[in-house]
Amino acid sequence: MASSPTTSSSQSPRPPRPPRPNLAFRRLRGQRSPGEFAAAVRRAAREIDERVSCDARYIGRVEAGEIRCPNYAYERVFLHMFPGRTLTDLGFVPRSAVRGRGARTAEVAPAPRTTSPLSAPHETDGAYEPYVTTHDPYASYDPHEIDDQNHEESDVQRRAFMSGGTATVAAASLGPWGLAFGGTAEAAPRSVRRAGEAEAGALEEAVRKIRLLDDRHGADGLYRRAAAPLRAAYALLDAGAARQATTERLHTGAGELAISVGWLAHDSGRFDDARSHYAEALATARVARDPALEAHAFCNTSFLARDAGRPREAVRAAQAAQYAARPLGSARLLSLLALREAGGWAGLADRTGCEQALTRAQALYGRGPCDADPEWMSFYGDAELAGLEAQCWSTLGDWQRAAHQARRATRLQDPHFTRNLALYTAELADDLARAGHPDEAAAAGLRVLDLLDEVQSSRVQTMLAGTARVLLPHRRASGVSDFLERHRALPRPA
Repeated sequence: MASSPTTSSSQSPRPPRPPRPNLAFRRLRGQRSPGEFAAAVRRAAREIDERVSCDARYIGRVEAGEIRCPNYAYERVFLHMFPGRTLTDLGFVPRSAVRGRGARTAEVAPAPRTTSPLSAPHETDGAYEPYVTTHDPYASYDPHEIDDQNHEESDVQRRAFMSGGTATVAAASLGPWGLAFGGTAEAAPRSVRRAGEAEAGALEEAVRKIRLLDDRHGADGLYRRAAAPLRAAYALLDAGAARQATTERLHTGAGELAISVGWLAHDSGRFDDARSHYAEALATARVARDPALEAHAFCNTSFLARDAGRPREAVRAAQAAQYAARPLGSARLLSLLALREAGGWAGLADRTGCEQALTRAQALYGRGPCDADPEWMSFYGDAELAGLEAQCWSTLGDWQRAAHQARRATRLQDPHFTRNLALYTAELADDLARAGHPDEAAAAGLRVLDLLDEVQSSRVQTMLAGTARVLLPHRRASGVSDFLERHRALPRPA
Protein backbone atom coordinates (compact mmCIF):
# COMPACT_ATOMS: atom_id res chain seq x y z
CA MET A 1 0.00 0.00 0.00
CA ALA A 2 3.00 2.26 0.41
CA SER A 3 6.36 2.40 -1.26
CA SER A 4 9.68 2.74 0.48
CA PRO A 5 11.38 6.11 0.44
CA THR A 6 14.50 6.28 -1.68
CA THR A 7 17.50 8.49 -1.27
CA SER A 8 20.05 9.61 -3.77
CA SER A 9 23.57 8.33 -3.31
CA SER A 10 24.88 11.76 -4.21
CA GLN A 11 23.22 13.18 -1.14
CA SER A 12 24.96 10.77 1.20
CA PRO A 13 28.43 9.93 -0.13
CA ARG A 14 29.59 8.66 3.26
CA PRO A 15 26.94 6.59 5.01
CA PRO A 16 27.03 6.90 8.80
CA ARG A 17 28.58 4.17 10.84
CA PRO A 18 25.99 1.74 12.18
CA PRO A 19 25.42 2.09 15.92
CA ARG A 20 27.34 -0.26 18.18
CA PRO A 21 25.04 -2.56 20.17
CA ASN A 22 24.92 -1.92 23.91
CA LEU A 23 25.81 -5.42 25.13
CA ALA A 24 26.26 -4.33 28.75
CA PHE A 25 22.68 -3.08 28.95
CA ARG A 26 21.45 -6.25 27.24
CA ARG A 27 23.17 -8.37 29.91
CA LEU A 28 21.48 -6.37 32.66
CA ARG A 29 18.07 -7.21 31.17
CA GLY A 30 18.84 -10.90 31.65
CA GLN A 31 15.96 -13.31 30.98
CA ARG A 32 13.27 -10.63 31.07
CA SER A 33 11.57 -9.67 27.83
CA PRO A 34 11.96 -6.06 26.61
CA GLY A 35 8.37 -5.40 27.70
CA GLU A 36 8.95 -6.83 31.18
CA PHE A 37 12.16 -4.85 31.58
CA ALA A 38 10.41 -1.67 30.42
CA ALA A 39 7.76 -2.24 33.10
CA ALA A 40 10.54 -2.58 35.70
CA VAL A 41 12.00 0.73 34.51
CA ARG A 42 8.63 2.45 34.93
CA ARG A 43 8.24 0.99 38.43
CA ALA A 44 11.73 2.18 39.38
CA ALA A 45 10.87 5.64 38.05
CA ARG A 46 7.81 5.83 40.28
CA GLU A 47 9.97 4.93 43.28
CA ILE A 48 11.97 8.15 42.82
CA ASP A 49 9.04 10.28 41.61
CA GLU A 50 10.19 10.31 37.99
CA ARG A 51 7.89 9.77 35.01
CA VAL A 52 9.31 8.05 31.94
CA SER A 53 7.32 6.54 29.09
CA CYS A 54 9.60 3.53 28.75
CA ASP A 55 8.38 0.71 26.53
CA ALA A 56 9.81 -2.34 24.76
CA ARG A 57 10.68 -0.23 21.73
CA TYR A 58 12.82 2.13 23.83
CA ILE A 59 14.66 -0.81 25.40
CA GLY A 60 15.29 -2.18 21.90
CA ARG A 61 16.72 1.14 20.77
CA VAL A 62 19.05 1.27 23.77
CA GLU A 63 20.27 -2.27 23.20
CA ALA A 64 20.77 -1.59 19.49
CA GLY A 65 23.00 1.37 20.35
CA GLU A 66 20.70 3.98 18.83
CA ILE A 67 20.52 5.80 22.19
CA ARG A 68 24.15 6.45 23.05
CA CYS A 69 23.35 8.38 26.21
CA PRO A 70 19.93 8.61 27.92
CA ASN A 71 18.30 11.87 28.91
CA TYR A 72 18.61 13.01 32.53
CA ALA A 73 15.37 11.41 33.70
CA TYR A 74 16.29 7.99 32.31
CA GLU A 75 19.81 8.41 33.74
CA ARG A 76 18.40 8.93 37.24
CA VAL A 77 16.13 5.90 36.87
CA PHE A 78 18.85 3.59 35.53
CA LEU A 79 21.30 4.62 38.27
CA HIS A 80 18.55 4.00 40.84
CA MET A 81 17.94 0.53 39.39
CA PHE A 82 21.64 -0.35 39.38
CA PRO A 83 23.20 1.47 42.38
CA GLY A 84 26.95 1.89 42.38
CA ARG A 85 27.21 1.83 38.59
CA THR A 86 27.92 4.66 36.21
CA LEU A 87 26.47 5.33 32.77
CA THR A 88 29.63 3.85 31.29
CA ASP A 89 29.07 0.66 33.33
CA LEU A 90 25.61 0.48 31.76
CA GLY A 91 27.10 0.60 28.27
CA PHE A 92 26.40 4.27 27.50
CA VAL A 93 28.96 6.83 26.39
CA PRO A 94 29.71 9.77 28.73
CA ARG A 95 27.33 12.69 28.36
CA SER A 96 30.28 14.92 27.50
CA ALA A 97 30.86 12.84 24.37
CA VAL A 98 27.44 13.68 22.95
CA ARG A 99 26.81 17.12 24.46
CA GLY A 100 26.81 19.88 21.88
CA ARG A 101 26.48 17.56 18.91
CA GLY A 102 23.53 17.91 16.61
CA ALA A 103 20.68 15.51 16.36
CA ARG A 104 21.40 12.00 15.25
CA THR A 105 21.84 11.54 11.54
CA ALA A 106 18.70 11.72 9.48
CA GLU A 107 18.71 7.97 9.03
CA VAL A 108 18.01 7.33 12.70
CA ALA A 109 16.53 10.59 13.96
CA PRO A 110 12.84 10.46 14.88
CA ALA A 111 10.36 12.71 13.16
CA PRO A 112 9.74 16.02 14.91
CA ARG A 113 6.78 15.99 17.28
CA THR A 114 4.27 18.60 18.17
CA THR A 115 2.88 19.15 21.60
CA SER A 116 -0.47 17.47 21.98
CA PRO A 117 -3.22 17.89 24.54
CA LEU A 118 -3.42 14.10 24.54
CA SER A 119 -0.03 13.77 26.25
CA ALA A 120 -0.03 12.53 29.81
CA PRO A 121 0.95 15.24 32.27
CA HIS A 122 4.52 15.37 33.59
CA GLU A 123 5.77 12.58 31.36
CA THR A 124 9.42 12.79 30.47
CA ASP A 125 10.22 12.93 26.79
CA GLY A 126 12.21 10.00 25.53
CA ALA A 127 9.97 7.30 24.12
CA TYR A 128 8.88 7.06 20.54
CA GLU A 129 5.35 8.30 19.89
CA PRO A 130 3.92 7.58 16.44
CA TYR A 131 0.68 9.49 16.97
CA VAL A 132 1.63 13.13 16.51
CA THR A 133 -1.61 15.01 16.67
CA THR A 134 -2.96 18.50 16.35
CA HIS A 135 -6.67 19.17 15.81
CA ASP A 136 -7.28 15.86 14.04
CA PRO A 137 -5.95 12.95 16.14
CA TYR A 138 -5.07 10.93 13.06
CA ALA A 139 -4.35 13.50 10.37
CA SER A 140 -0.58 13.08 10.33
CA TYR A 141 -0.42 9.33 10.75
CA ASP A 142 1.33 7.24 8.11
CA PRO A 143 0.94 3.52 8.82
CA HIS A 144 4.34 2.72 7.33
CA GLU A 145 6.10 5.62 9.02
CA ILE A 146 5.66 4.13 12.47
CA ASP A 147 7.44 0.88 11.69
CA ASP A 148 11.21 0.81 11.45
CA GLN A 149 11.20 -2.08 8.99
CA ASN A 150 8.50 -0.61 6.73
CA HIS A 151 7.10 -4.15 6.37
CA GLU A 152 7.05 -4.54 2.61
CA GLU A 153 6.95 -8.32 2.64
CA SER A 154 3.18 -8.64 2.32
CA ASP A 155 3.17 -6.07 -0.49
CA VAL A 156 5.84 -8.01 -2.39
CA GLN A 157 3.94 -11.26 -1.94
CA ARG A 158 0.76 -9.60 -3.15
CA ARG A 159 2.39 -8.31 -6.32
CA ALA A 160 3.82 -11.75 -7.05
CA PHE A 161 0.39 -13.30 -6.54
CA MET A 162 -1.36 -10.74 -8.71
CA SER A 163 1.09 -11.00 -11.59
CA GLY A 164 -0.30 -14.38 -12.57
CA GLY A 165 -3.74 -14.34 -10.97
CA THR A 166 -7.27 -13.41 -11.88
CA ALA A 167 -10.36 -12.62 -9.92
CA THR A 168 -11.43 -16.23 -10.37
CA VAL A 169 -8.28 -17.53 -8.66
CA ALA A 170 -8.75 -15.03 -5.85
CA ALA A 171 -12.37 -15.99 -5.32
CA ALA A 172 -11.41 -19.67 -5.24
CA SER A 173 -8.80 -18.94 -2.57
CA LEU A 174 -11.40 -17.09 -0.52
CA GLY A 175 -14.13 -19.68 -0.84
CA PRO A 176 -15.32 -21.27 2.40
CA TRP A 177 -13.81 -24.64 1.48
CA GLY A 178 -10.53 -23.05 0.39
CA LEU A 179 -10.25 -21.53 3.87
CA ALA A 180 -11.31 -24.72 5.61
CA PHE A 181 -7.65 -25.75 5.76
CA GLY A 182 -8.11 -28.70 3.47
CA GLY A 183 -5.97 -27.70 0.52
CA THR A 184 -4.95 -25.01 -1.92
CA ALA A 185 -7.17 -23.25 -4.39
CA GLU A 186 -6.67 -24.27 -8.00
CA ALA A 187 -6.86 -21.79 -10.83
CA ALA A 188 -10.10 -22.07 -12.71
CA PRO A 189 -9.85 -22.39 -16.49
CA ARG A 190 -12.16 -19.41 -16.95
CA SER A 191 -10.67 -15.92 -16.57
CA VAL A 192 -12.72 -13.19 -14.89
CA ARG A 193 -11.64 -9.67 -15.84
CA ARG A 194 -13.58 -7.90 -13.09
CA ALA A 195 -14.71 -8.92 -9.62
CA GLY A 196 -18.43 -9.06 -8.97
CA GLU A 197 -20.96 -9.66 -6.21
CA ALA A 198 -19.97 -13.33 -5.87
CA GLU A 199 -16.33 -12.45 -5.22
CA ALA A 200 -17.25 -9.74 -2.72
CA GLY A 201 -19.50 -12.22 -0.94
CA ALA A 202 -16.72 -14.83 -0.82
CA LEU A 203 -14.42 -12.27 0.76
CA GLU A 204 -16.96 -11.33 3.43
CA GLU A 205 -17.59 -15.00 4.18
CA ALA A 206 -13.85 -15.62 4.59
CA VAL A 207 -13.70 -12.89 7.24
CA ARG A 208 -16.64 -14.41 9.13
CA LYS A 209 -15.12 -17.87 9.02
CA ILE A 210 -11.78 -16.73 10.40
CA ARG A 211 -13.48 -14.90 13.26
CA LEU A 212 -15.64 -17.87 14.14
CA LEU A 213 -12.72 -20.31 14.15
CA ASP A 214 -10.62 -17.91 16.23
CA ASP A 215 -13.41 -17.52 18.81
CA ARG A 216 -13.62 -21.28 19.21
CA HIS A 217 -10.02 -22.44 18.90
CA GLY A 218 -7.57 -19.53 19.19
CA ALA A 219 -5.14 -18.07 16.72
CA ASP A 220 -1.99 -20.19 16.68
CA GLY A 221 -3.25 -22.85 14.28
CA LEU A 222 -4.93 -20.37 11.94
CA TYR A 223 -2.42 -17.63 11.26
CA ARG A 224 -0.21 -19.23 8.62
CA ARG A 225 -3.19 -20.61 6.72
CA ALA A 226 -4.86 -17.22 6.50
CA ALA A 227 -2.09 -15.63 4.42
CA ALA A 228 -3.37 -16.98 1.09
CA PRO A 229 -6.91 -15.59 1.52
CA LEU A 230 -5.41 -12.20 2.41
CA ARG A 231 -3.31 -12.15 -0.77
CA ALA A 232 -6.39 -13.20 -2.69
CA ALA A 233 -8.38 -10.32 -1.21
CA TYR A 234 -5.93 -7.75 -2.52
CA ALA A 235 -5.82 -9.53 -5.85
CA LEU A 236 -9.55 -8.90 -6.09
CA LEU A 237 -8.94 -5.23 -5.42
CA ASP A 238 -6.35 -5.17 -8.17
CA ALA A 239 -8.72 -6.87 -10.59
CA GLY A 240 -11.27 -4.12 -9.98
CA ALA A 241 -15.04 -4.25 -10.17
CA ALA A 242 -17.62 -3.05 -12.65
CA ARG A 243 -19.77 -1.35 -10.02
CA GLN A 244 -18.75 1.21 -7.42
CA ALA A 245 -20.81 -0.52 -4.75
CA THR A 246 -18.85 -3.74 -5.34
CA THR A 247 -15.56 -1.86 -5.20
CA GLU A 248 -16.52 -0.44 -1.82
CA ARG A 249 -17.42 -3.91 -0.54
CA LEU A 250 -14.06 -5.24 -1.76
CA HIS A 251 -12.13 -2.46 -0.01
CA THR A 252 -14.00 -3.00 3.24
CA GLY A 253 -13.69 -6.77 2.98
CA ALA A 254 -9.96 -6.67 2.25
CA GLY A 255 -9.38 -4.26 5.13
CA GLU A 256 -11.43 -6.37 7.56
CA LEU A 257 -9.57 -9.49 6.44
CA ALA A 258 -6.23 -7.73 7.03
CA ILE A 259 -7.41 -6.87 10.55
CA SER A 260 -8.56 -10.45 11.16
CA VAL A 261 -5.24 -11.88 9.99
CA GLY A 262 -3.47 -9.22 12.03
CA TRP A 263 -5.41 -10.35 15.10
CA LEU A 264 -4.35 -13.94 14.49
CA ALA A 265 -0.73 -12.74 14.43
CA HIS A 266 -1.35 -10.59 17.50
CA ASP A 267 -2.93 -13.37 19.56
CA SER A 268 -0.19 -15.82 18.60
CA GLY A 269 2.55 -13.44 19.72
CA ARG A 270 3.75 -12.26 16.29
CA PHE A 271 3.56 -8.57 17.12
CA ASP A 272 5.59 -7.29 14.16
CA ASP A 273 3.40 -9.18 11.71
CA ALA A 274 0.26 -7.90 13.44
CA ARG A 275 1.51 -4.32 13.27
CA SER A 276 2.08 -4.69 9.53
CA HIS A 277 -1.39 -6.13 8.88
CA TYR A 278 -3.11 -3.44 10.96
CA ALA A 279 -1.18 -0.73 9.12
CA GLU A 280 -2.25 -2.31 5.83
CA ALA A 281 -5.89 -2.22 6.93
CA LEU A 282 -5.57 1.41 7.97
CA ALA A 283 -4.06 2.32 4.61
CA THR A 284 -6.92 0.51 2.87
CA ALA A 285 -9.42 2.46 4.98
CA ARG A 286 -7.76 5.73 4.00
CA VAL A 287 -7.86 4.85 0.30
CA ALA A 288 -11.53 3.88 0.55
CA ARG A 289 -12.40 6.81 2.88
CA ASP A 290 -14.10 4.29 5.15
CA PRO A 291 -14.36 5.64 8.73
CA ALA A 292 -15.79 2.39 10.10
CA LEU A 293 -12.81 0.40 8.81
CA GLU A 294 -10.46 3.12 10.05
CA ALA A 295 -11.95 2.98 13.54
CA HIS A 296 -11.57 -0.81 13.57
CA ALA A 297 -7.94 -0.65 12.42
CA PHE A 298 -7.07 1.94 15.07
CA CYS A 299 -8.95 -0.11 17.69
CA ASN A 300 -6.77 -3.15 17.06
CA THR A 301 -3.63 -1.03 16.77
CA SER A 302 -4.36 0.32 20.24
CA PHE A 303 -4.81 -3.17 21.66
CA LEU A 304 -1.55 -4.31 20.06
CA ALA A 305 0.35 -1.27 21.35
CA ARG A 306 -0.84 -2.01 24.88
CA ASP A 307 0.28 -5.63 24.67
CA ALA A 308 3.61 -4.67 23.11
CA GLY A 309 4.44 -2.29 25.97
CA ARG A 310 3.69 0.97 24.16
CA PRO A 311 0.92 2.41 26.36
CA ARG A 312 1.11 5.97 25.05
CA GLU A 313 0.62 4.70 21.51
CA ALA A 314 -2.33 2.68 22.81
CA VAL A 315 -3.95 5.84 24.16
CA ARG A 316 -3.32 7.82 20.97
CA ALA A 317 -4.63 5.08 18.69
CA ALA A 318 -7.76 4.61 20.81
CA GLN A 319 -8.45 8.33 20.73
CA ALA A 320 -7.94 8.39 16.96
CA ALA A 321 -10.38 5.49 16.68
CA GLN A 322 -12.98 7.40 18.69
CA TYR A 323 -12.54 10.43 16.44
CA ALA A 324 -13.23 8.25 13.39
CA ALA A 325 -16.13 6.40 15.04
CA ARG A 326 -18.17 9.33 16.40
CA PRO A 327 -20.17 9.91 13.18
CA LEU A 328 -21.08 6.20 12.95
CA GLY A 329 -23.72 6.30 15.70
CA SER A 330 -22.67 3.17 17.61
CA ALA A 331 -22.49 3.62 21.37
CA ARG A 332 -21.19 0.07 21.77
CA LEU A 333 -18.27 0.78 19.42
CA LEU A 334 -17.40 3.95 21.34
CA SER A 335 -17.62 1.94 24.56
CA LEU A 336 -15.07 -0.60 23.32
CA LEU A 337 -12.77 2.17 22.13
CA ALA A 338 -12.97 3.84 25.54
CA LEU A 339 -11.87 0.52 27.05
CA ARG A 340 -8.90 0.44 24.69
CA GLU A 341 -8.00 3.93 25.88
CA ALA A 342 -8.39 2.82 29.51
CA GLY A 343 -5.90 0.03 28.88
CA GLY A 344 -3.38 2.54 27.62
CA TRP A 345 -3.82 4.83 30.62
CA ALA A 346 -3.38 1.81 32.90
CA GLY A 347 -0.12 1.02 31.14
CA LEU A 348 1.00 4.58 31.85
CA ALA A 349 0.09 4.06 35.54
CA ASP A 350 -2.44 6.89 35.22
CA ARG A 351 -5.21 5.61 37.48
CA THR A 352 -7.35 8.73 37.07
CA GLY A 353 -7.22 8.61 33.28
CA CYS A 354 -8.01 4.89 33.38
CA GLU A 355 -10.98 5.29 35.71
CA GLN A 356 -12.42 8.12 33.63
CA ALA A 357 -12.18 6.03 30.46
CA LEU A 358 -13.75 3.02 32.24
CA THR A 359 -16.65 5.15 33.45
CA ARG A 360 -17.20 6.42 29.92
CA ALA A 361 -17.05 2.87 28.55
CA GLN A 362 -19.65 1.60 31.02
CA ALA A 363 -22.02 4.51 30.36
CA LEU A 364 -21.81 4.04 26.60
CA TYR A 365 -22.27 0.28 26.94
CA GLY A 366 -25.39 0.90 29.03
CA ARG A 367 -27.09 2.58 26.09
CA GLY A 368 -27.48 -0.86 24.57
CA PRO A 369 -26.97 -2.27 21.07
CA CYS A 370 -28.24 -0.63 17.89
CA ASP A 371 -28.35 -1.25 14.15
CA ALA A 372 -25.20 0.85 13.68
CA ASP A 373 -23.04 -1.59 15.67
CA PRO A 374 -20.41 -3.17 13.37
CA GLU A 375 -20.70 -6.86 12.62
CA TRP A 376 -17.17 -7.54 13.89
CA MET A 377 -18.20 -6.42 17.38
CA SER A 378 -20.30 -9.51 18.00
CA PHE A 379 -17.71 -10.62 20.61
CA TYR A 380 -18.29 -7.50 22.70
CA GLY A 381 -20.77 -8.32 25.41
CA ASP A 382 -21.01 -8.35 29.18
CA ALA A 383 -18.18 -10.88 29.52
CA GLU A 384 -15.75 -8.92 27.34
CA LEU A 385 -16.57 -5.68 29.16
CA ALA A 386 -15.73 -7.33 32.49
CA GLY A 387 -12.65 -9.05 31.05
CA LEU A 388 -11.16 -5.84 29.64
CA GLU A 389 -11.84 -4.00 32.89
CA ALA A 390 -10.07 -6.82 34.75
CA GLN A 391 -7.02 -6.31 32.55
CA CYS A 392 -6.96 -2.61 33.41
CA TRP A 393 -7.04 -3.24 37.17
CA SER A 394 -4.42 -5.93 36.78
CA THR A 395 -2.11 -3.54 34.95
CA LEU A 396 -2.60 -1.01 37.75
CA GLY A 397 -1.73 -3.69 40.33
CA ASP A 398 -5.19 -3.75 41.95
CA TRP A 399 -5.35 -7.53 42.03
CA GLN A 400 -8.51 -7.86 44.12
CA ARG A 401 -10.61 -5.71 41.77
CA ALA A 402 -9.00 -7.43 38.78
CA ALA A 403 -9.92 -10.87 40.15
CA HIS A 404 -13.49 -9.74 40.83
CA GLN A 405 -13.98 -8.60 37.24
CA ALA A 406 -12.20 -11.63 35.78
CA ARG A 407 -14.47 -13.93 37.79
CA ARG A 408 -17.50 -12.04 36.43
CA ALA A 409 -16.16 -12.48 32.91
CA THR A 410 -15.84 -16.26 33.31
CA ARG A 411 -19.38 -16.52 34.64
CA LEU A 412 -20.85 -14.39 31.87
CA GLN A 413 -18.98 -15.97 28.97
CA ASP A 414 -20.86 -18.36 26.71
CA PRO A 415 -18.94 -21.66 27.13
CA HIS A 416 -19.38 -22.29 23.40
CA PHE A 417 -16.56 -19.79 22.74
CA THR A 418 -13.77 -21.79 24.30
CA ARG A 419 -10.94 -19.41 23.51
CA ASN A 420 -12.50 -16.48 25.38
CA LEU A 421 -13.42 -18.71 28.32
CA ALA A 422 -9.80 -19.87 28.52
CA LEU A 423 -8.56 -16.28 28.30
CA TYR A 424 -10.79 -14.95 31.09
CA THR A 425 -10.02 -17.93 33.31
CA ALA A 426 -6.28 -17.47 32.75
CA GLU A 427 -6.67 -13.81 33.72
CA LEU A 428 -8.54 -14.88 36.85
CA ALA A 429 -5.81 -17.39 37.79
CA ASP A 430 -3.09 -14.79 37.46
CA ASP A 431 -4.99 -12.14 39.40
CA LEU A 432 -5.76 -14.57 42.22
CA ALA A 433 -2.13 -15.68 42.39
CA ARG A 434 -0.91 -12.11 42.69
CA ALA A 435 -3.67 -11.23 45.17
CA GLY A 436 -2.37 -13.91 47.54
CA HIS A 437 -4.89 -16.72 46.91
CA PRO A 438 -2.66 -19.53 45.56
CA ASP A 439 -5.17 -22.34 46.07
CA GLU A 440 -7.92 -20.55 44.11
CA ALA A 441 -5.39 -19.52 41.46
CA ALA A 442 -4.26 -23.11 41.01
CA ALA A 443 -7.86 -24.30 40.65
CA ALA A 444 -8.50 -21.69 37.95
CA GLY A 445 -5.21 -22.58 36.25
CA LEU A 446 -6.20 -26.25 36.14
CA ARG A 447 -9.47 -25.30 34.45
CA VAL A 448 -7.48 -23.48 31.77
CA LEU A 449 -5.23 -26.50 31.26
CA ASP A 450 -8.34 -28.61 30.68
CA LEU A 451 -9.31 -26.26 27.83
CA LEU A 452 -5.95 -26.27 26.03
CA ASP A 453 -6.84 -29.33 23.97
CA GLU A 454 -9.35 -27.13 22.18
CA VAL A 455 -7.56 -23.77 22.32
CA GLN A 456 -4.30 -22.74 20.67
CA SER A 457 -3.46 -19.26 21.91
CA SER A 458 0.01 -18.00 22.77
CA ARG A 459 -1.62 -15.24 24.80
CA VAL A 460 -3.27 -17.78 27.11
CA GLN A 461 -0.10 -19.86 27.41
CA THR A 462 1.98 -16.77 28.23
CA MET A 463 -0.47 -15.81 30.99
CA LEU A 464 -0.33 -19.34 32.43
CA ALA A 465 3.47 -19.24 32.43
CA GLY A 466 3.38 -16.02 34.43
CA THR A 467 0.93 -17.54 36.91
CA ALA A 468 3.17 -20.58 37.32
CA ARG A 469 6.13 -18.35 38.19
CA VAL A 470 4.10 -16.51 40.82
CA LEU A 471 2.88 -19.80 42.34
CA LEU A 472 6.31 -21.46 42.56
CA PRO A 473 6.93 -20.33 46.16
CA HIS A 474 3.49 -21.71 47.17
CA ARG A 475 3.96 -25.33 46.11
CA ARG A 476 2.52 -26.64 49.38
CA ALA A 477 -0.80 -24.81 48.99
CA SER A 478 -3.75 -26.95 47.96
CA GLY A 479 -3.69 -27.81 44.27
CA VAL A 480 -0.60 -25.73 43.45
CA SER A 481 1.83 -28.62 42.97
CA ASP A 482 -0.72 -30.38 40.71
CA PHE A 483 -1.05 -27.25 38.58
CA LEU A 484 2.71 -26.75 38.38
CA GLU A 485 3.31 -30.35 37.35
CA ARG A 486 0.66 -30.27 34.65
CA HIS A 487 1.88 -26.92 33.41
CA ARG A 488 5.46 -28.19 33.29
CA ALA A 489 4.30 -31.13 31.16
CA LEU A 490 2.81 -28.88 28.47
CA PRO A 491 4.55 -29.14 25.10
CA ARG A 492 6.69 -26.08 24.55
CA PRO A 493 6.05 -23.99 21.43
CA ALA A 494 8.45 -24.67 18.59
